Amino acid sequence: MTNIPASFKGIALFTPAGDLVYCIDPTKQGRWHAQLCSALQEALNLPELPHFLVPCYTATVDRWWDETAQIWQIEAELSPNIYRYRALLNTIFELEDCQWNRATISPGVCDPLLLYRYQELFPALWESHNLVIALDSTQPIPLSITPEPTQGYVLRLFVAGYNQKTENTLKNLHEILEESLNQPYTLTVIDITKDPEEAETHQITATPTLLRMHPPPEKRLVGNLDTESHLLRLLGL
Repeated sequence: MTNIPASFKGIALFTPAGDLVYCIDPTKQGRWHAQLCSALQEALNLPELPHFLVPCYTATVDRWWDETAQIWQIEAELSPNIYRYRALLNTIFELEDCQWNRATISPGVCDPLLLYRYQELFPALWESHNLVIALDSTQPIPLSITPEPTQGYVLRLFVAGYNQKTENTLKNLHEILEESLNQPYTLTVIDITKDPEEAETHQITATPTLLRMHPPPEKRLVGNLDTESHLLRLLGL
């Protein structure tokens, strides 16, 4: 890793699967969100710039010298969707045990149902490539800089059409996963009305059905996914 200046602004952009691109700006003058999206587009061969990630998968940190208090101050904020990556962010920005604040997101902007609709256009964003990329570097940094690199959980949610019930299920499921897991996970939503072959392959007889594909063995939860205790048993927690 490069030496980080004492005073800097850092910005990091994650994908839903946990890949990461970031930059460190000692001048604090740049507007980096477009460049981060462009770097992801190039690295993952995306058809368009993934601007929709910015409000939901961004972390920012500002470190400056407080003349009045005569101490270094740090202001660190991240989107709730990436709260589980605090240790990784502290590592790449060399912040030791920094306390990150959850950013306030406008209602509906990061709605899970809305985000999952981008999967068809940007499937690579929901696939882990084990990448942590510094924007000013031509080589990706292996994710092995994290304490315990792991494939994480691979989950598939089978639903019958997108309706209010599906939206409520996704919201509740997303909240439980974010609060309970301390490692990356990939959740793929499959509409059996549009993909009956996938449902037949996995012997889906009722919806909603949540499959845990990884880690093995495969497990499933059918019906009410709002009960946290049932979901935690599926996850093995």
